[in-house]
Amino acid sequence: MYKLISIFIVGIFVSCAATITDKEEVEKNRKVIEQAELPVVGAEQITKLVRLLEGKRVGAVVNQSSLVRETHLVDTLISSKVQLKKIFAPEHGYRGGVEAGELVDNGIDTKTGLPVLSLYGKNKSVPDGYFDDLDIVIFDLQDVGTRFYTYISTLHYVMAAAQKSGVSVLVLDRPNPNGHIIDGPMKSTSINSFVAMHPIPIAHGMTIGEYAKMINGEGWLPDAVQCKLAVLTMKNYDRNMIYELPVRPSPNLPNYRSILLYPSLCLLEGTVLSLGRGTAMPFQVYGHPDLEISEIEFTPKKKAGGWAPKLVDEKCVGKSLVDIPIEQLRAEKFTLKYVLEAYAAYPDKDNFFLKNKFFDTLAGTSKLREMIVAGKSESEIKASWADDLRGFEVVRKNYLLY
Repeated sequence: MYKLISIFIVGIFVSCAATITDKEEVEKNRKVIEQAELPVVGAEQITKLVRLLEGKRVGAVVNQSSLVRETHLVDTLISSKVQLKKIFAPEHGYRGGVEAGELVDNGIDTKTGLPVLSLYGKNKSVPDGYFDDLDIVIFDLQDVGTRFYTYISTLHYVMAAAQKSGVSVLVLDRPNPNGHIIDGPMKSTSINSFVAMHPIPIAHGMTIGEYAKMINGEGWLPDAVQCKLAVLTMKNYDRNMIYELPVRPSPNLPNYRSILLYPSLCLLEGTVLSLGRGTAMPFQVYGHPDLEISEIEFTPKKKAGGWAPKLVDEKCVGKSLVDIPIEQLRAEKFTLKYVLEAYAAYPDKDNFFLKNKFFDTLAGTSKLREMIVAGKSESEIKASWADDLRGFEVVRKNYLLY
């Protein structure tokens, strides 16, 4: 039986119907787990952490999810007299307000006066010299367990730069809210991208600390080198638990529902469809002006700062997923049904997939798109990667911490 964990979600930005549903689900889970043990994440073990950092010059790869209960890790470290020298910002920025794909600029943290250096600028790798005046780099980001969520790619580059500079990396582990899912096609050797770096399936079922161990152990860093790596593990963690994040890990994953749907829905980013970016329901709806599904209507809008989502100001019709029970979404794990339904309901099949082949990049292979076009069923498609998944699970066991 699953252990149920529920934490209030901060800053939810969803439609009225979705908000009511989410609040009901949170309250239901809260009643069930009032006496259950919450996981103690790596960052919350502050006494142990400060001891590990004593006398060291420290850099921190962090964002808005890097919390010690309700206090940011940066503020906690400074109040604990840690020699924090630099802050490094991943995709979406240090405070988490930057939209997907937008460049993150260098700056100064106004609260602490510390330099904030971007790890998501024109070059996604860590620039030379960033770590040279440090002894250790802390990595504390909330991942969501998919190959195309870019924090694991940033982790790769941080580990590579740390090894080059002779710096240690300390990963502060956090739960994978999709830790119960291992599925999807494996990345082929012909596709390499910041959203497709390593030979893993779409959903890997590992925490970010476990994943760091895999990067080292499988020789994925340049020239198969290994960086000096340590993981501050969690207490009371079970990868099958329901874990609702205290803050959204990125702007368009506002709640547990969107996070559960993300592994399955994100493939549609490689098509002409909208996934609700620029609305109150990102990754909980999909649609297009010409889609032959009309359960919902929505119009993507520009957000503050001028960022324009796909199909901005166009009225889309499509499918709403805001009322699917959380238990059903967890049971479905990773499904192709949304992609297959959308493809079947889009009249111009030749122009469903973006011409830049971003669908293939997200999938990690061209075979998935080819099988969809050929009319293969979900069971037939999943059977095509079953052997690869079994092989991955054997390798994955070498790096599990929980």
